[in-house]
Amino acid sequence: MLRRLMRRFLTGHGRALALVMAFTVGQVVCQLLLPSLNADIINKGILAGDSHYIWVKGAEMLVVTLIQAGLAVAAVYFASRIAMAVGRDIRGALFHRVTDFSAQDVARFGAPSLITRITNDVSQVQILTLMMGTLFLAAPITIVVGIFMAAREDVPLTAIFLVSVPLVVIVVGSAIARMMPQFEVMQGRIDRINEILREQITGIRVVRAFVREDREAKRFGAANADLTAVSLASGRVMVMIFPTVLIVVNVSSAAAVWIGGNRIAAGSMQVGALVAFLSYLIQVLMSVVTASFTATMVPRAAVSAERIEEVLGSETSVRAPADPVTALPGPASVEFRNVSFGYPGAEHAVLTDVSFTAAAGELVAFIGSTGSGKTTLCNLVPRLFDVTGGSVLVNGVDVRTVDLEVLWSHVGYVPQKPFLFSGTVASNLRHADPDATDDDLWRALRIAQAEDFVRDMPDGLESRIAQGGSNVSGGQRQRLAIARALVRRPSIYLFDDSFSALDLATDARLRAALAPEVADAVTLVVAQRVSTILRADRIVVLDDGAVVGIGTHHELMETCPTYLEIVESQLTREEAA
Repeated sequence: MLRRLMRRFLTGHGRALALVMAFTVGQVVCQLLLPSLNADIINKGILAGDSHYIWVKGAEMLVVTLIQAGLAVAAVYFASRIAMAVGRDIRGALFHRVTDFSAQDVARFGAPSLITRITNDVSQVQILTLMMGTLFLAAPITIVVGIFMAAREDVPLTAIFLVSVPLVVIVVGSAIARMMPQFEVMQGRIDRINEILREQITGIRVVRAFVREDREAKRFGAANADLTAVSLASGRVMVMIFPTVLIVVNVSSAAAVWIGGNRIAAGSMQVGALVAFLSYLIQVLMSVVTASFTATMVPRAAVSAERIEEVLGSETSVRAPADPVTALPGPASVEFRNVSFGYPGAEHAVLTDVSFTAAAGELVAFIGSTGSGKTTLCNLVPRLFDVTGGSVLVNGVDVRTVDLEVLWSHVGYVPQKPFLFSGTVASNLRHADPDATDDDLWRALRIAQAEDFVRDMPDGLESRIAQGGSNVSGGQRQRLAIARALVRRPSIYLFDDSFSALDLATDARLRAALAPEVADAVTLVVAQRVSTILRADRIVVLDDGAVVGIGTHHELMETCPTYLEIVESQLTREEAA
């Protein structure tokens, strides 16, 4: 997965990669030239007492060092640009994939997991890309060229590499094999931490209202302890790598000095050659250490890459049609034709054989007990979900054949839990129409009975709205969400229990102001309160996902026991009449 992900997102960076490779090769060559120059200074300068030679070779070493530093800076610069670009591109691809997901797809992964994948998992891959370009790329070049240069100084001593290098590789390989499953568990536990934190921050009022701070602290502590345990387990394996490798380096150096000293005493080797060989030995083994350090990051990045690919490789359950309808002419209408819907893996369908028609200018209401499928029914119109049986038609066209942008442009949706974005009142309303004027916004606020409290805010339309609308009340949040839908002026309005937080007087004023606005549109209203839908053109009564009655209020009072039971639970017979 990691290789496939890197191949996909490194495409297009070929020129920068070539530059990194060229600069890295040049840097390594310069670095490996220095021990040879140092050996010449010792053998031909110091031992021969030639100070002029020492100055000349010293100047060469200084020039080579400056060139090496410049090449190293250039290599790191371009490698960093590549790593940052890869992280940017992966985050962008994940963001666009997630925004294409239906609500069902988001629920399958879970919001906390998706956030972790877009942030933490991408960071793991990005860091590995940087390390590969700056440290790991130089390591194999240093190892190969370093062994060659060491052999030039003394061939018999290079036998030390035959033992030390494979030994380091075995140590690192066994550690990686042990860490891979631990890193996989670690990412899952980071998801869990994220999930608990989001729940506790979002539900802080509920936690405090029920005095559950201690319980929530223990719940977070347990999740935190689980993450700490797996982190420590992988850390214990990781910390054993470097001491072991350093033991190999030191023992190898001692062996080189011992064997080299004997060879110098026998006249088979010069002092400068031994010094150069030791430099090459340390450089090669430290390159193995560097490669080991980068290799320890591969397992976690591989797990992260697999999680990223899982999202990128997922197709949305709501797919755009191959040959979409790009226009919905004619008067607005919504028709449900033998519609059924069930969630994947669920034992029972949420909706079963639902059929009704709503024409332009009509208000069709849905009522029923909790869990009867009212919200799901609304979600099927803008294709937040796709039907599993039957069809939903808008203006006589099956919504599955309509271009999604075209379909959404005809729908003004106020969800059951209205959500406001961080920004201002104006920026929230202009989500529906970026080109709306201030007059358009005030007009929508006036109809939604939100004008008064917005004018009372310090900055009117430019007053700040916190994330989720947490700095306004539930009723104000609902009215702002209704105003946002009105700004769009769609041909189909979906109000999913959108008046539940309003008092009866505000509810009545809003419905009276709304009537002329939706006179030429289809209006579908989900309601729990009977008083909200008494004057609907048609009321659809749902029970356990099935339609048990369709008609006006007075017709259903006579023919539908389920509706009569709902009415009697809320109104007296006189009020209902």
